[in-house]
Amino acid sequence: MLHTIRPSRSQRSEESVRLFHSIRFRITVLITAIVLSMTCTLLLLNTFFVEPYYLRTKRRDMADAYGAVNSVMNEYMGGSLSKDDATARLDQMVSPYSVDLLIIDSSWQIIYSNSRDAGIMLKKVQDTVLGGYPFRGNFDAGSSTTIIEKTDAYTLQKSYDSRLNDNFYELWGTYGNGTTVLIRMPLLSVRDTIIMTNRFIQISGVLIFVVGLLAASGFSGLISNPIKHLSEIASRMSSLDFNARYEGHDKSEIGVLGQKMNEMSRNLEETIGELKSANMELQRDIERKTQIDNMRKEFLSNVSHDLKTPIALIQGYAEGLKDGIADDPESSAYYCDVILDEAKKMNTMVRRLLDLNQIEFGSEKPVMKRFDLARLLHDCVSANRLTAGQNGIDLTYEGPESGIDAWSDETKVDEMITNYLSNAIHYASGRKQIRVWETDEGSDRRVHVFNTGAQIPEEEQDKIWEKFYKIDKARTLEYGGNGIGLSIIKAICDSYGKPCGVLNHPDGVEFWFDVDGSAMNASDARAQDAR
Repeated sequence: MLHTIRPSRSQRSEESVRLFHSIRFRITVLITAIVLSMTCTLLLLNTFFVEPYYLRTKRRDMADAYGAVNSVMNEYMGGSLSKDDATARLDQMVSPYSVDLLIIDSSWQIIYSNSRDAGIMLKKVQDTVLGGYPFRGNFDAGSSTTIIEKTDAYTLQKSYDSRLNDNFYELWGTYGNGTTVLIRMPLLSVRDTIIMTNRFIQISGVLIFVVGLLAASGFSGLISNPIKHLSEIASRMSSLDFNARYEGHDKSEIGVLGQKMNEMSRNLEETIGELKSANMELQRDIERKTQIDNMRKEFLSNVSHDLKTPIALIQGYAEGLKDGIADDPESSAYYCDVILDEAKKMNTMVRRLLDLNQIEFGSEKPVMKRFDLARLLHDCVSANRLTAGQNGIDLTYEGPESGIDAWSDETKVDEMITNYLSNAIHYASGRKQIRVWETDEGSDRRVHVFNTGAQIPEEEQDKIWEKFYKIDKARTLEYGGNGIGLSIIKAICDSYGKPCGVLNHPDGVEFWFDVDGSAMNASDARAQDAR
């Protein structure tokens, strides 16, 4: 014999909780609540607010019609408007308002009426409104009449017509031209309309409620969509895509599972992120160490190479002097000149290395001030013209001697110009010409130094700014260069945030750098000086 196993009370309680938080239950309750609230709201609005609003509108329309009729009657009584034209205009006026209009003159003759009950309306004016006496009525006569509004121009009242068993709005008044107007509007149609509307809303609400329940039942099938979404999230997480997140906030089983998956995703992402960060930091440390080691080796190699020759010369000539090789004063003086010259070269190189180191590490603060760039260019060209002439080079400055302002460290700009000129003098060939000029580059001024000679290969143009780099090592060794001058220019420009560069021309090479123009404001200057 089979026995049915009934769930315990606690199991039934848990099942009720799950049903309460289920998607099917929530959809059903939500749609039902929306339908009921909208239906009730429509019924309340239609019952308590539509009639007052409608009646206020009609009272305003009657007052507007009264004023419009007055305008037409003034024209008609003044003779500027014929009776047919006045009738046509009155028909057009009262038609939109859906009211009955009666106009009588001072002798109680009807001038205009759009109502089939014109006689009854005239009697209403005589017997009810005016109390049987022309233009002297008791406006509150009869318990069926209630005055709503009374002004100097017209009286608006609500009256009950026992013959028609209906309430009316009646607005009447006498114009200055002696005509009396009665405007009448029945109220029964308003109440009938509201009653019919309420019945329609009730029937519609029942139909909408039934449709809502059917829709809620159908929407419950959408419960599979969140499950599919969670499956997609799990698939992406298995591929280490931790951007996938469950965005729901409900308390159903799907919501709890989604939150747990988000928590697991965050923990995995944080752990993997920490491992990646540690690995990247380790890789950067290794790269920095390798780079520093390579720079140290390169620096020692270059310095030792550039110092080896002058030290050997100094040592050789000093030993010669000690051994008495130079017997005559002229030879001794020559040996001493060589020693002094090589020592001067070593001192210059060491000093330039120290200057470059201070610029690169920001140890030397610039002295920002406004100076005459044209005069500085003219002076630098004049100072190097003798050296250029000794090498058969025509050095010219193409610009004014003064009057071009710039804002920078004048000493550093002088050093950059001198380094460019020194480089141009040693590499000028062919026609052996060097030209110096400046141009306007917006808010900056650009200094150009051009020398005729061999072009710089494109693959070498980025390397010439590196320390100790020499394109033509034999030529550099010949004039005693050490490959630091262009590095100093690049470091100065970088410290000021300004560009520098090189351009090839068919007959030579052009070097350039930028400085701030005179338009630089004081705040920028202070910022540069603070840096």
